[in-house]
Amino acid sequence: MTDPIKILLVDDHPLVRAGFQRLLISDDSIEIVGEADNGQSACDMYATHNPDVVIMDLNMPNDSSTDDISNNLNGGLEAIRRIISHDAKAKVLVLTAMEIDPFPAHVVNAGAKGFLTKRCAPDELLAAVKAIHDGEEYITEEIRLRINGGGCTESASIGSLTKRELQIFALLAEGRTVSQVAKVMFLSPKTIHAHRTNIFRKLSISNNSELAHLAIRHNIVQA
Repeated sequence: MTDPIKILLVDDHPLVRAGFQRLLISDDSIEIVGEADNGQSACDMYATHNPDVVIMDLNMPNDSSTDDISNNLNGGLEAIRRIISHDAKAKVLVLTAMEIDPFPAHVVNAGAKGFLTKRCAPDELLAAVKAIHDGEEYITEEIRLRINGGGCTESASIGSLTKRELQIFALLAEGRTVSQVAKVMFLSPKTIHAHRTNIFRKLSISNNSELAHLAIRHNIVQA
């Protein structure tokens, strides 16, 4: 009898993990060996359980000490880099709502073997796990087009934001004031105002309401 595919499931939402767990273990060839809700825990569990495939969300904390979104936006990506630094043969499948540019390209550059959005069909998730376990890559055609520069104009505009601008964009979209963002980012309000002006220019928007709607449409913040 073939050994089951050992899965480490990483997502900071318990209900989401529970849903994916039920789906995955419905297939007799798959076994969940661990669950993590932040990047640090994912790295620790990888070293302990040595899973065959890691299913990783992107938007989650680096560790359990904070739920600050400026930290969350990089939590999954940083965990991927650390896991692959620990084990160059690690097989990571990203399963996320963060599908706009520049996230897909960052995921591939970090060394992940697959990228699925949370809109995917259940059968596609199972197929992706098995393909990656067998040494293949699994990136949907839609995501591959975005990586190669064929994404929509709106997504491409968001993709033009720098890492810092993207963090500020997310914080403003949450409804935080410039002063609050400045405190979180350890920057002056004047600097945040300058970044805000650049963000508005790059995204062709004129106010925070438009910014918030854009962030919700692209799953950077929840409605």
